[in-house]
Amino acid sequence: MSALGRDFFKAKLAKLPAMPPPPLGALPEELEELEELDIEDEDEDDFPDGYGENDEYHEGVLDDSSSASSASSTSTIIAPPSRPELTARRRNNLEPIPWNHHFSENLQLTPSSNPTSHFNAYYTPNTGSGPLFVTHHGAGSSGLSFAALASEIRKINPEAGIFSFDARGHGGTSTSNDQDFSLSTLSTDLYEALLAAQEQLRWESLPPIILVGHSLGGAVITDLAKRGLLGDRLLAYAVLDVVEGSAMDALHSMQSYLLSRPTGFTSLNQGIEWHVRSRTIRNGRSARVSVPALLYDYSNSGGSGDVSSSSSTATANSGAAAVGSNSRPWRWRTDLATTQPFWQDWFVGLSRKFLEAKGGKLLILAGTDRLDKELIIGQMQGKYQLLVLPEVGHFLHEDAPEKTAIALVEFYKRNDRSALVLPKKVWEM
Repeated sequence: MSALGRDFFKAKLAKLPAMPPPPLGALPEELEELEELDIEDEDEDDFPDGYGENDEYHEGVLDDSSSASSASSTSTIIAPPSRPELTARRRNNLEPIPWNHHFSENLQLTPSSNPTSHFNAYYTPNTGSGPLFVTHHGAGSSGLSFAALASEIRKINPEAGIFSFDARGHGGTSTSNDQDFSLSTLSTDLYEALLAAQEQLRWESLPPIILVGHSLGGAVITDLAKRGLLGDRLLAYAVLDVVEGSAMDALHSMQSYLLSRPTGFTSLNQGIEWHVRSRTIRNGRSARVSVPALLYDYSNSGGSGDVSSSSSTATANSGAAAVGSNSRPWRWRTDLATTQPFWQDWFVGLSRKFLEAKGGKLLILAGTDRLDKELIIGQMQGKYQLLVLPEVGHFLHEDAPEKTAIALVEFYKRNDRSALVLPKKVWEM
């Protein structure tokens, strides 16, 4: 090329706008959120060997470590690479989120028929003719497991209310016998808590109710629906990721799972990080609000303040020998090993009760491989609605709260009796 040609193209290029900066692997809103956080670095040596191999907290990332199984998921989303400093900052976004970011009130309920029981519940009132979503968590969890879901439901239907309950031996609930985990006792507890809420909040009657239960909670709300205690106030019920067949099969490996869990953590932040890195909960923001209710400070005179002295002392005594020191003072609120005598009682006959109870029925699963024969036949006969969410683990309502909320609100609309428009009778025409 001649000198004249080079000068011509050089002059043209000089007039072009500057090249935009390369993408940084994160959305602008993610960067803004990270800029607002100023969290001290955790010492990674505090974690057990092999702990924290995976730093990805994205909901879309799928691997083989899903609880029970995610083999039926149809696609894998690979997150874009991030800058090292961005990953480090994201790792430290582990500060607990208080319950009042997702609920209006924290209720302490004492049923008049059972004054020795003190039920803890998180509550946001419904307005107008809106429904009340009544949730029950799984074994070892708490009512705050539904915190992120509660906010998403309210975004879609602002008139909806949420009543998220801590079962006995879990969260902030205390009873005279926190070791009685029989299915009939647990479903009676939920019913009594609703009656206590009606009395304390001065409802004229129970609002229209959608029951939502995860894992063990699915068995509890199904039992309550089958018993018919709520009468015509129960519109429908939804069960999240539990069916009789796969639940019974999973019981054989339950002891191995309990032995594989850490006995304690040095801090709440470490407990949150374990749940996210182990992919027990795949949504870091949900883990930051739900995990703190699963742990208590063993070094603080047997409890953290949210746990009754009787239940926390029992849990502390059961694990004191295993710990041997206060190096990891944050212990599990619920000793799942003590629930073993009730495991069969929880799930035997679940599929039959689910299909026979009155009310609309929704089953949300993390994979179709969880369906047993009875439910497959029921699905073919159109007895219930089935939704399968790919790329989620067992805590699907925490991993994908938006999708779960959309499904639940649509489920309510299909079963909302107030929306029915009946044709005029002959004499009214």
